[in-house]
Amino acid sequence: MASISRQKNGSRMVQFVDLDGERRTIRLGKVSQRSAEGIKLRVEQLLEVKCLGRSMEGELTQWVTNLEPRTAKRFAAVGLIASRESISEIALGVFLQSHLDGRVDLKPATKIIRGQVIRNLKTFFGASRDVRTITPGACDDFKLFLIGQNLASSTVHKRLQVARSFFLAMRRRKLIPENPFDGVKAAATGIRDRQQFITRDEISRVLEACPDHHWRTIVTLARYGGLRTPSETFSLRWQDIDWNQNRIVVTSPKTEHHADKATRVIPLFPELRPVLIEAFESAPEGAVYVVDEKFRKTAMGPAGWLNANPRTMFLRIIRRAGLKPWPRLFHNLRASRETELVERFPLQAVTDWMGNTPKVALRHYLMTTDTHFDAAVRGDEKALQNALQQSHAMGGVESRPHDPIKKEAPVLQGLAGSCVLAQPPLMAGTGFEPVTSRL
Repeated sequence: MASISRQKNGSRMVQFVDLDGERRTIRLGKVSQRSAEGIKLRVEQLLEVKCLGRSMEGELTQWVTNLEPRTAKRFAAVGLIASRESISEIALGVFLQSHLDGRVDLKPATKIIRGQVIRNLKTFFGASRDVRTITPGACDDFKLFLIGQNLASSTVHKRLQVARSFFLAMRRRKLIPENPFDGVKAAATGIRDRQQFITRDEISRVLEACPDHHWRTIVTLARYGGLRTPSETFSLRWQDIDWNQNRIVVTSPKTEHHADKATRVIPLFPELRPVLIEAFESAPEGAVYVVDEKFRKTAMGPAGWLNANPRTMFLRIIRRAGLKPWPRLFHNLRASRETELVERFPLQAVTDWMGNTPKVALRHYLMTTDTHFDAAVRGDEKALQNALQQSHAMGGVESRPHDPIKKEAPVLQGLAGSCVLAQPPLMAGTGFEPVTSRL
């Protein structure tokens, strides 16, 4: 316990017995009794921290950090806090790079993205800036700095989120008393402006404009399978397709670091079957991946999927089909499929198939289409369902001049090291079924 003493000249001092049994004194000068009592409380808290050998709580740490230099020296002289001269500066650039290098749980592509935020922070604050001197107000200014770079609102939102995580790591290591980025946020606006429902008629024209079966497969898997492109599309293997059970195992590089999210199972939708059989018939002997492996090899690099650029060719295909390219080319194909599916199946089933959550689906994927408006205007309870059934009947995948299901398919050997012959179904009750070790 500490005590307050008052000298004849009006000066006050706080005294306490240290762990070694010695009485220590902190001279406060001519301060009010109320101020002296506040300091006495802090002395007792610091003495408790020292006695128990634990770290200071956030509020106490902040109080010590804000101490006037002369008062801080008095506390350091009696051994309650460390001398500020003995504490080396914590350079922003050094900590950020060290922290990022130590994140063995992050993928190379993710580290590259976070590296962009590190460059922003070092540009604005300076690489040698002591992290303890960065205030909430300075973080507000950093937000304005990002906005001034003409970045998309979603990019600003994400970079502030990453910056907040960096300073949270500092706080957890007791390097700073509080996270100055707490509350510094930017709304990710403009999401709806970049959404566009791609109709079946439009995708039918795109499929007709595709130069080969590889691109028909890529587009179909994105629009009717809801696969993320390029990562999930280029990772799909023949052994992942169970023709007999009408299921496909989708490997998801994006979510594999989450528990139970490395793969998911989707139905072998009727729109997928003819295109996949066409790809099966055209695949060389011993092929492993559904889409030619050259796409995967080109896309994969030291940083993961960052080298993939199917967008350039896809833009040409869309223009060849006589259509105007839509925003977020592949994302909107996937979003269009999810929007269709929620009209026919429970939301939890659809999000399981798409590999996202209801919250993410509602914010980033599901759209209100003209079909919804037309059904509402007509006031017909069955109008929406009839419109959906009609759109399915007009699906572009049925416009091909031949039916690949009725054509005898070649046997594909050597799939993923298996010696079992695999073949898509020919007619009901005949032929061999492809096998998979995944289901």
